[in-house]
Amino acid sequence: MKNKALTYLQNAGHSKLLDVQQQAIEASEKAENVIVYSKTGSGKTLAFLLSVLNSIDLEKKGIQALILAPSRELCLQIESVFRSLKTGKKVLACYGGHAIRSEQNSLTESPTILIGTPGRLADHIDRGNLEALSKTAFLVIDEFDKCLEFGFDDDMAYITKKLTGLTNKILVSATRLNEVPDYLDLSKHKVVDRLAEDDKLEISEHLIEYKGEIIETLFPLLCSFKNEKSIVFCNYREVAEDVSNQLREMGIGSVFYHGGLEQDQRERALIKYRNGSSDILVCTDLGARGLDIPEVHHIVHFQYPGSLEAFVHRQGRTARMSADGHSYLFKGAGTEFPMYITPPDSLYQVNEAQDIPKPNWTTLYFSGGKKDKINKIDLVGFLFKKGELSKEEIGLITVQDRAAYVAISRNSIHSLLKRIKNEKVKGKRLKMEISK
Repeated sequence: MKNKALTYLQNAGHSKLLDVQQQAIEASEKAENVIVYSKTGSGKTLAFLLSVLNSIDLEKKGIQALILAPSRELCLQIESVFRSLKTGKKVLACYGGHAIRSEQNSLTESPTILIGTPGRLADHIDRGNLEALSKTAFLVIDEFDKCLEFGFDDDMAYITKKLTGLTNKILVSATRLNEVPDYLDLSKHKVVDRLAEDDKLEISEHLIEYKGEIIETLFPLLCSFKNEKSIVFCNYREVAEDVSNQLREMGIGSVFYHGGLEQDQRERALIKYRNGSSDILVCTDLGARGLDIPEVHHIVHFQYPGSLEAFVHRQGRTARMSADGHSYLFKGAGTEFPMYITPPDSLYQVNEAQDIPKPNWTTLYFSGGKKDKINKIDLVGFLFKKGELSKEEIGLITVQDRAAYVAISRNSIHSLLKRIKNEKVKGKRLKMEISK
């Protein structure tokens, strides 16, 4: 590996490469085309980003690498990881669910790395916003299996035809591919197969017997986790919302996440979950793929998944990056397990809830972001000076185009709101309130 890739790795706070990262970089140095089989949470994002940075010329102008991903959340995740490498180069994520005009304006000055969903990037090509793709040398398609499942095949073929200057390609998939479409021209390639190793998750599986309503057993179970991150999986959107609302009525906070929410609702839910304003995420299987959520200790199957693949991906939310985790299955009177689930032998005893855990953080919303020339340093300075907070009282900060979210110590939030009520941020009067 070249020294510059190691420097970027250290910039992101990592001291050494994981196996999948080392193998992917070595393969991309030896071959123009690489297929990486690896599950979410294995370190694959850094694997392909470092491979890209190891191969492209960062001093050249124009889009040097194009990264396709099947969802908005995954595009934003990749963008965030790239920024953590501190390359000093422009990166842009393009995806549906928000106005295309802001992306058009950003594309007037080509980024070095362009990330996007296939549908959105095909739209930009049609609008004439991506005319310089003939100079792009590197193509990455993350979660290629999911891109096919979501029906992006035609868009990917269309985009690939515009990339006439390609020299390298990396496909990343969580399932082995029977065949690769001809338009990708991967007749010669190297394979990095980590699926067998990824399956060796250090997960402790628990069987819980219940009587009456499952929610009455779920509640004390979640209370016993204290402030450890947990995900409760449901099969349907309505069930996820209902479970989350019932838990809230019982005194324990959670956020719900599913495909029926508006994009800003989905983003707010994940922001609150990641920054510790909520330690419980109740979601459909949409949350089983493509989300980078570290340190999830507990996976709870409120409802059994519809397939073995869905079960495996749910389990893969925990025991990530060499950590261990726990998985819980409920068993009531007359419960029949799907054929692809082998119930644990030992029963897990759920005791009556003693204390209802409260999150350590609360999310503060600002009605201004990048497009208003507001960044993380501005917000920290404002909260130090006008809010009179210490650095220990400020947590994760997320700045979007027109909004920003800051995790504030739960014990400090109400006094803070009083102190900043009539204050301005960089001379701008913004709405500042607890995020809904």
